[in-house]
Amino acid sequence: MGEERLGLIAGNGVFPVLVARGARAAGVEVVACAHAGETDPSIEQEVAACTWVRVGELGKIIRTLKQAGCARAVMAGGIKKVRLFSGFRPDLRGAAFLARMRTLHDDKLLTGIAGELAGEGIEIVESTRYLPDLLPQPGVLTRRAPRRREMDDIRFGFEVAKAVGAFEIGQTVVVKDGLVVAVEAVEGTDAAIRRGGDLARRGAVVVKVAKPGQDLRFDVPAIGPETIRLMSAVHATALAIEAGRTLLLERERVLAAADAAGITIVAVEPDAARAPRGAP
Repeated sequence: MGEERLGLIAGNGVFPVLVARGARAAGVEVVACAHAGETDPSIEQEVAACTWVRVGELGKIIRTLKQAGCARAVMAGGIKKVRLFSGFRPDLRGAAFLARMRTLHDDKLLTGIAGELAGEGIEIVESTRYLPDLLPQPGVLTRRAPRRREMDDIRFGFEVAKAVGAFEIGQTVVVKDGLVVAVEAVEGTDAAIRRGGDLARRGAVVVKVAKPGQDLRFDVPAIGPETIRLMSAVHATALAIEAGRTLLLERERVLAAADAAGITIVAVEPDAARAPRGAP
């Protein structure tokens, strides 16, 4: 018999759909709050009930989950930060919350939202609870291992990405030959890859990590098929993710596409110095 209803606060990408499927497979009934303009409409076919909200409608989310009897909820998928500057219309609860927070930093906002929900009797739990296999363990995931130059750029990029993440700037950097050619900001990972790959022309290395102290109940870094498609388009050759702290969505598709494009993917331990050695 499944546990009580699970609330799903859904953002963009395929991850919310995967979370809903994983929970349903475990016998859990899912009630979703999906964000208009962000969440894939197919989420409606994966859950017992779906309510559409606008970014910032915190009061509506809380009312929906309480009325559905959800004592636990997950946050899955991101919200494009540019929505905070265009067409952003919070409800009264959301506006009051933002006024108290006085920040747009992801971690602080999400921790604050979790606190608001906890105050209403709704506990935020890990979004990976029903999908633990999406967090790769350390090692080379593709047929091709990183070459020595790529591995040097991975180690350097990992260090830079951690430093950048500490300032809430982004989670991804693009490196070539020891030079940082792009850093993710509010435009997101895909745009950073496109920009960095265009500047590097060929042979760029993409590194994506969790921010220091990141709460993995929400905002878990993720890569998927689109990541590989973009890397292939700009002739990037290597992708490094943080082992155990980065989601690999649609794993079979991602690895098949990477192998076909000659892209190496490596999951790096938090201590980058312990990353697998590159091939000559």
